[in-house]
Amino acid sequence: MRDDQGLSEAAQLFKVLGNESRLRLLRLLGEAPLTVGELVAATGLSQPLVSQHLRSLKEAGLVTPDRRGQSVSYQLADEHVSHIVDDAVAHAQESDTTKSAD
Repeated sequence: MRDDQGLSEAAQLFKVLGNESRLRLLRLLGEAPLTVGELVAATGLSQPLVSQHLRSLKEAGLVTPDRRGQSVSYQLADEHVSHIVDDAVAHAQESDTTKSAD
């Protein structure tokens, strides 16, 4: 029988990733560390909403804060996060192409 260790944690991870705004934030943070204000400007989301999403992403271990004086920037916790998001987007785009061909 296959080892089910980690499935519960993976399911929780997918719950957090199951939000388009969070995915957008992760893609932006995959390019460079950004502050909340920079994320607000880049996404058009409200500051409270960006902060709420960042809190969820931080609790899930997907992003880490970096405080420098009064400024806090966020970055991806590790390279795996980018791979997960990029692979999911690529798969979705492949699925859309396959559906269009049918």
